[in-house]
Amino acid sequence: MKMKSHEKIRNVAIIAHIDHGKTTLIDSIFRAAKTFRENARLSERIMDSHDLERERGITIKAKHCTVRWGDYKINIVDTPGHADFSGEVERVLSLVDSALLLVDAVEGPMPQTRYVLSRALKMGLRPIVIVNKVDRPHGDPEGALNRTFDLFVELGATDEQCDFPILYGSGLNGWVTRDLATQGEGMEDLFKTIVDFVPPPKVDPEGPLLMQVCTLAWSDYLGQIGCGKILSGTMRRSQDLRQVRVAWTDRRANRFEPVWTGDCRCEHLFVTDGLDRVEVEEAQAGDIVWFSGPDEIALGDTFTAAGSDVAPMPPLDVEEPTVSMFFLVNNGPLSGREGQAVTLRQLKARLERESRTDVALKVEDLGRHDGVKVSGRGELHLAILIEEMRREGMEFCVSRPEVITSMDPEGHTLEPLEELVIDVPEEFQGAVIQKLSLRKGELVSVSNPGLGSVRLEFRIPTRGLIGYRGEFLTDTKGLGTMSSRVIGQTPWAGEISGRTRGSMVSVDDGQATSYALENLQVRGTLFISPGDMVYCGMVVGEHSRGNDLPCNPAKRKQLTNHRSATKDATVILDAPRPLTVEGALEWIAEDELVEITPQSIRVRKAILDPNERKKASKS
Repeated sequence: MKMKSHEKIRNVAIIAHIDHGKTTLIDSIFRAAKTFRENARLSERIMDSHDLERERGITIKAKHCTVRWGDYKINIVDTPGHADFSGEVERVLSLVDSALLLVDAVEGPMPQTRYVLSRALKMGLRPIVIVNKVDRPHGDPEGALNRTFDLFVELGATDEQCDFPILYGSGLNGWVTRDLATQGEGMEDLFKTIVDFVPPPKVDPEGPLLMQVCTLAWSDYLGQIGCGKILSGTMRRSQDLRQVRVAWTDRRANRFEPVWTGDCRCEHLFVTDGLDRVEVEEAQAGDIVWFSGPDEIALGDTFTAAGSDVAPMPPLDVEEPTVSMFFLVNNGPLSGREGQAVTLRQLKARLERESRTDVALKVEDLGRHDGVKVSGRGELHLAILIEEMRREGMEFCVSRPEVITSMDPEGHTLEPLEELVIDVPEEFQGAVIQKLSLRKGELVSVSNPGLGSVRLEFRIPTRGLIGYRGEFLTDTKGLGTMSSRVIGQTPWAGEISGRTRGSMVSVDDGQATSYALENLQVRGTLFISPGDMVYCGMVVGEHSRGNDLPCNPAKRKQLTNHRSATKDATVILDAPRPLTVEGALEWIAEDELVEITPQSIRVRKAILDPNERKKASKS
């Protein structure tokens, strides 16, 4: 009996914690499936096409690719591993029928592993477990596997879900095997397991068209682009469609109703072939497709054939933002010198364009004449957006991140709560526990695998983590790792002590001089070098004490017969502390802003004039 076309399709997602080898494994899958010609020059981490993804070694946006093994078509979705991009993970799980759960042979399951796995299990998916990096020193594949099984049980997996296939491999060296004793035998065992274990898409190829949008993209030429899996029927280019948007009326009873219905046309239709989107005339049930045509596409929109009475799909859940900040027009004295000084209209347009594809991002116009409020899933989520806008040549300012609170039915304030996992050398655990206890962190468990490092698990308000990462790296001499995920809401934990040191604030405009900086560096840590432009209200360093220190980094030595003009050549200055986007966001106080330009990252007071600052502080 001939198999139907959808029975030759396998849709899988790769989910894991950050740096457990997802993207590297896909590189090896491409090579094993001979997706590219023999003489093609492939870069490492080929799925990380974004410059920031390559620089940071993380996946920011979920990406789709397709490989062929025999006559089977395998659609693979590479998902982000960082908690700030967890919204991407949840939505793409609705596209697939199973998941490759990657677990590091040394670290075992981590917070993001737990979070994504719980969502996959609730959706009824049966994952395939791959213990990756088994060739690493100190690797413990069996220990990692046991902890993974315990995690399945803890998350309420069914007996069927706990009976998962087990593979061992090294994504970097390009092999996956069912038997740990036979290493280095290629990727055949992985392909066989996917084909044999992953079910074909549960679709109706003979029914009327039905598909739901799970991912959004944007093109300056095509406009909004939607992506989803065809659940029923056939979708054709130039086909007339019916678009339905729904909203929950009673979430517990699983009741929802349409809030908007419109007619549109599928102007362009694409499927993925390798890494590329290829335009096609039609696609069948089970295919993951990209299409354009409707003026506006929202996440969760249902599309059917025009005139069809097919019932729409339930709305997709989008996690609420946890952190917000203001994006402001740069009104500083150096505005426009290093990039494009954007107007409020241009700033809004850029942010609204981003919100079309990133549904975890929320842009609010609160009526301010100089900026808008932007909310996201975490500091990193917003920092990535800032870095992208900076590389586009834009100049603007951002405020300190603040957590988004809510109220319970009794009127009590609730704030986001995170699960924090820290791996740190034993000698630094005391300092870490002390610092986090001051930030309202509650130590939940301590485990010592015996490799000289300790794993600490905390529950801590999101507020307590703002500004901590830089302090953590200092306290652990860069040897510690930390990762966290939002797990819910908790009653307001009270006041959390923030930065204990003040700022060095310039009171003059001009170029910084060695003469002035030599005297200032004994009072704290500098952010600038000789020759850098400074202005009144700009923060040039961190004061060693808790108060702000007015200073003049542009002060020049008065030359006389007794003072040599060449004496500055002998001045020895400490290297200034380099400012990054995340580092500056963590460090600034409530009355300060980060000035973002393509060439520089500066910290400044929100109110530049010192007299106006005094009046504002009194009021």
